[in-house]
Amino acid sequence: MPEGPSIVILKEEVQQFTGHKVIAVSGTTSIDISRLKDKTIIAFKTWGKHFLICFDTFTVKIHLLMFGTYRINERKETKPRLSLVFEAGELNFYTCSIKILEGDINTHYDWSVDVMNDDWNPKKAQKSLEEMPEKMICDVILDQNVFAGVGNIIKNEVLYRCYVHPESIVEKIPRDDLSQIIAECSTYSFEFLYWKKKFELKQHWEAYTKPLCLRCNLPFVKKQTGDLKRRSFFCTNCQKLYK
Repeated sequence: MPEGPSIVILKEEVQQFTGHKVIAVSGTTSIDISRLKDKTIIAFKTWGKHFLICFDTFTVKIHLLMFGTYRINERKETKPRLSLVFEAGELNFYTCSIKILEGDINTHYDWSVDVMNDDWNPKKAQKSLEEMPEKMICDVILDQNVFAGVGNIIKNEVLYRCYVHPESIVEKIPRDDLSQIIAECSTYSFEFLYWKKKFELKQHWEAYTKPLCLRCNLPFVKKQTGDLKRRSFFCTNCQKLYK
């Protein structure tokens, strides 16, 4: 599943179509695609893992799910879920969820929970964590209502950086460590973006899919953790378990 930084890259790649009119639209999506024809794209936005195509009175929300892809100015052999054609190019989406959001996009999203948004508010994240004291930190970090855009790669890397075991209980984690985790969720997301643009993201992974802890030279534990049962890679020697 693409994480927030990958969706930001998509937004940057399609800026050429901002202000352009959709001259043809097709696809297998169940939304009323006729609404898009002859409409002008006002802006492209992102919220976490959501890609947003904003028109004057509505927005098309695209979620790439686990295996979604897109093509700019080219097509795959399979029929797209949604295809938008412009005078100077086209935009095609595959294997994704598509919905229409009516009215002002700002009424649908809280931008302050998006870790890559200019309005990101770490104090709000801190308050949200205080309201779920008994949850494991591995689940909370993946909660899109708290850390929109953070996915499993970022979760693993952040907890490794912060020396915190993924199964630690939120209320047991020292406040300074929680603050560091919150800050790193945003910091690492921007580093993820930088490395991905340079096609070297995997070179910088220190925990995700790795066999050994770089700090302790001991085998990582690989385990499905928390209620979400997402894969975690962690060192039981240097990542402290707070329970």
